[in-house]
Amino acid sequence: MAIVTSASMAIPSSFTGLKAGATTRIVKLSKVSSVSSTPIIAVKASLKNVGITVATTAATVMLASNAMAMEVLLGSDDGSLAFVPNEFSISAGEKITFKNNAGFPHNVVFDEDEIPSGVVVAQISMPEEDLLNSAGETYVVTLNVKGTYSFYCAPHQGAGMVGKVTVN
Repeated sequence: MAIVTSASMAIPSSFTGLKAGATTRIVKLSKVSSVSSTPIIAVKASLKNVGITVATTAATVMLASNAMAMEVLLGSDDGSLAFVPNEFSISAGEKITFKNNAGFPHNVVFDEDEIPSGVVVAQISMPEEDLLNSAGETYVVTLNVKGTYSFYCAPHQGAGMVGKVTVN
């Protein structure tokens, strides 16, 4: 008679959609009996393969979550001149995709006086004369330095089209 003990692996709660403290557990098998040792070896190999699969899946999810992008609409669905959302937080290195939605043309310009020290505004902003002119056009930026960044749409800044992102 053989007893195969259970194994468990915790998946970090930072994954989107999982509750804090969520874990994945491999089912405990007890009192596995066999006439020969071959089935026991097969059970151990099977559990090892399940463990490898769980670890591989967790690593894939973790890498995919790091590559995820925050999408910000340029112009609200009701036609308002606004960034939607206009204030949000991301992790350092996460991409922000600004997507033309309504009321265009738009652009995305970061305020050089309201970005973290050492960040070069020209490397993260669209040139003020460049515009996204049609629905669905995008501008993508990755912010790597932690801090607070203020941004605006040059043609609509006077109408209140401004936003703020905090990079953690």
